[in-house]
Order: sequence, then structure tokens, then C-alpha cells
Amino acid sequence: MTAPLETLLIPRPEGLYCPAGDFHIDPVRPVDRAVITHGHADHARVGHRAVLAAQQTLDIMAIRYGADFAQTTQAADTEQTVNGVRLSLHPAGHVLGSCQIAIEHDGLRAVVSGDYSRVANPVCAPFAPVPCDLFVTEATFALPVFRHPTPETEIARLLASVDAFPDRAHLIGAYALGKAQRVIMLLRQAGYDAPIYIHGALQRLCDYHLEQGVPLGDLRPATMDKAEARALQRAIVIAPPSAFASAWVQRFADPVIGMASGWMQIRARARQRGVELPLIISDHVDWPDLTRTIEEVDPAEFWITHGREDALMRWAELTQRRARPLHLVGYEDDPE
Repeated sequence: MTAPLETLLIPRPEGLYCPAGDFHIDPVRPVDRAVITHGHADHARVGHRAVLAAQQTLDIMAIRYGADFAQTTQAADTEQTVNGVRLSLHPAGHVLGSCQIAIEHDGLRAVVSGDYSRVANPVCAPFAPVPCDLFVTEATFALPVFRHPTPETEIARLLASVDAFPDRAHLIGAYALGKAQRVIMLLRQAGYDAPIYIHGALQRLCDYHLEQGVPLGDLRPATMDKAEARALQRAIVIAPPSAFASAWVQRFADPVIGMASGWMQIRARARQRGVELPLIISDHVDWPDLTRTIEEVDPAEFWITHGREDALMRWAELTQRRARPLHLVGYEDDPE
């Protein structure tokens, strides 16, 4: 007789818990044993006694939080057995090092996807579908209205704007881990071989991507004085979104303010942030890719976390699939 799915995973205030293996996946509070899907702050937190993750994720956590972010760490780039539970990591296509966590016990398999994308991403390995009995999916853009254009289309819009306004620096807001490096690589793939200027907050993570073989090209620090900044021609500058609220922006003369995010599909968000050039570039699945993934993985049941759930619950009802919203506390909209 097959064991119930709750023997694999149960939701707790700390996050998803595997009772047989005695570990949490992406916990939001400090725990004894944490398995981490990727390095974004709403998934990878400090304070755990022991952390198991892909080596790249461990490296990224050390860059962001310091080498002592956990008492002990273990790289899980091969299959592991934890208290009799088989645990394996599979690419999620989200950011460098991002993985889905597959756990198997008593004839059942659960997959916690973390954040994931089905669109080719030049900075990380592509998503690998893993058939399972229980699939835990994000729901960041889980509304039918979210249908993202191709990243290449959005990069072409950016380059067209650079051609149209060569005397205005283009300042593009992009999250420090993953999105910034992806935008740089998309520019390189589009044939843009000029120097790209980066805010200092991106330097260490960009250096790590270069160490990992991601060819970001000629990157230069955007730390020039006001005279140098105002003299830039045809310049693209990448910075974290937080930098646009600082005095740093004022050194550029009449810049074109852009933002690379799936949320830029919501024009009101772009206007609220003063974004002149919204670039809809997402590292998450949109509605078609989200529902396609669930159909492809074909779980007996799927659980929903990290975002909107009502539309996905309705879709499950219409397609006669078992689904459950988790309502986990402590997870926030990814700033993308």
C-alpha cells in the first residue's frame, strides 16, 4: 500500500518539512537542517545549523552572507541519502545554481521546484522536468494575463532605444543575482560588444559568474564622477533596483530609466517606479509555461506557494487535478 503524500512533506511555520529525512526545504526561519533551492534571499536565509545545496548556491550564499552563514555546509551535486530519504537536485532554469529538490521515500517522489523558468537562460542550466507524485510549484505569475514576450524581443527594444537616444545613458534596473547577469548575456548574444557598466553592488556576483565560465564580456564599474557619467555616449548601465532611490543616479544627465522584470507587464508598476523603458524579462514561468509544466510533470497532486493561487486552483478544478494552496508565511514577491 502506498504511503500518503504527507509522509514526504508537510507545511510548518518554518517552511516545508520532510519528516522522514528530518530536514526543511527553503525554510523561512532558522532550522537544524536546511536544503536550499537557490541563492535568492526569500529562499536562502542565514541562521541554519546545517545547509545542503548545490555547490554554486553555497558559493553564492557565502558571497552574499559571508563564509560563516551556516555552522556546516554540504554540496549536493550528486544524489544523497538523508536518514533513508533519497535526495537529488535537478536544474530549475532560474539563476546560476538553482535546483529543484526531489525527495523519494516509501515508493513516493516529491519535487519542490523552488523558482523556475522554462525559457532558455544563458547563465544557468535549463529546467529539467521530473515526473513525481507531488509537485510543489511557485505561482509568482499565476494569472492567465501573464504571457511574457521573448527576452530577445525586449533586448531588441533596449538596443533600439540606445540607437534612438545615443546621448542618454540607459540605466537598467536588474536584480543583483541572476537578472543582471542574464541581461548582460542577452545583450552579448544580440551582438552588443561594447563595455557594459555595472553598479558596485553587482561586482562580486558578476565576478563569480565569470569564474563559473559565464562570458559576460567587458564589464566596467559605474563609479565614475559626475563629469565622466555625463559624458557617456551609447552607454548601458546595470544596477540593482534599490540604486535608483539613491544619489548615485543623479550623476547621469537625463538617463533613460529601464527595469528588467516580469512585473513590468503591469504598466502601473512601471509608472510608479518612474520607469521609461519597461523590459518584460522574467526568470519565472508565465501562465502558459506554468500550466504546461504541471501537465508535463503530471503529479498526483500539486501544492502552490510563492505567489497567486486562486487562478491556479480554479485551473486545477477545471482540469480535474488535485491541488492545495500552502499559504506559507514569510515568502514575498520576488523582486525579479
